[in-house]
Amino acid sequence: MGSRPLPAVTSWLAAAALLLACGAAPAAPLLRVLAWPGYADPDIVKRFEDKHRVKVQVSVVSSDESLWEQVNAAGGREVDVFAVNTAELKRYVDARLVVPLNLRNIPNTQLQLPRFRNLSAIPNVVREGRVYAVPYTYSEMGLIYDRKQVATPPESISALWDPRYRGRVLAFDTASHNFSIAALALGKPDPFRIDEASFPQVVEHLVALRRNVLTFYSLPEEAAELFRSQKVALIFANYGTQQVQQLKKAGADIGYVIPREGALAWLDCWAVTRGARDKALAEAWIDHMLERSVGQTLTERQGLANTVVAGQEPAGKILWLEPVEDAERRTALWTQIISGTRPGAIAPRKP
Repeated sequence: MGSRPLPAVTSWLAAAALLLACGAAPAAPLLRVLAWPGYADPDIVKRFEDKHRVKVQVSVVSSDESLWEQVNAAGGREVDVFAVNTAELKRYVDARLVVPLNLRNIPNTQLQLPRFRNLSAIPNVVREGRVYAVPYTYSEMGLIYDRKQVATPPESISALWDPRYRGRVLAFDTASHNFSIAALALGKPDPFRIDEASFPQVVEHLVALRRNVLTFYSLPEEAAELFRSQKVALIFANYGTQQVQQLKKAGADIGYVIPREGALAWLDCWAVTRGARDKALAEAWIDHMLERSVGQTLTERQGLANTVVAGQEPAGKILWLEPVEDAERRTALWTQIISGTRPGAIAPRKP
């Protein structure tokens, strides 16, 4: 679809003409993008660069904790636009690391499915009437299993702890989700808000998980390689259907299930940092990523749902991510658990 010239880009073109007249060519403006694997393929980035006569620097993130560290560094001045799930988004809005969006610069929001255009119904996206992010893609986090090693599809998230698969399980290296799935496995009523009395039990269960897994992976490609080379039987699929498609394309004989307790699910959105060098250009990036062709490419290549094409709803019980009771506490405890250091006295939750 057609696009209106962006004020920032237009002013840059005027400056370029002046410099060229003086015999000097200016460096193209740089947009710094922080995204998850597969969100911004080179050809999609190239189309944006050519259209707006800019350069795009894409950095790939591998965990919510890493995303927070990178955006929070220097008060958000090292990144212009980034992808974040709706549960984590609250931290960034609370810390004033992101700014409200001008939806007039993102007209492709009108192409999105009705449920994604109704931004006020999506948790943490709107605050005090201002929109801080726009939905891009989503997936549930189910269980992938090797049909040759797991004869009966696993029914429960507790399969990750099954001693029959010891040393053949892959789990994801993240604090927040692992505390939540451990709480689910223990039958806790709310995996996102673990009560104080339950914390020691959840920690012990995560210690048991560390002992049962082969390792904790960070990127989907890492999990796929380990699946092929180490005869992995079971994977907690943090990247969801993206990992399913990746493994199937590699010829793996796998199954995929949503456990009876439900699967955690994320809705990733694009947001603009407080330190963005050119906010209008960052909003143009979001608009570009909402083009129908980009959404279809995301689904075809990555196996991920997009927000512009219908018919991609997950089957089974879904637990959309919510802000947790204490993200910093979960991270500190997880660092001890994964390092092999047995957590000592659990610090009380901050008031």
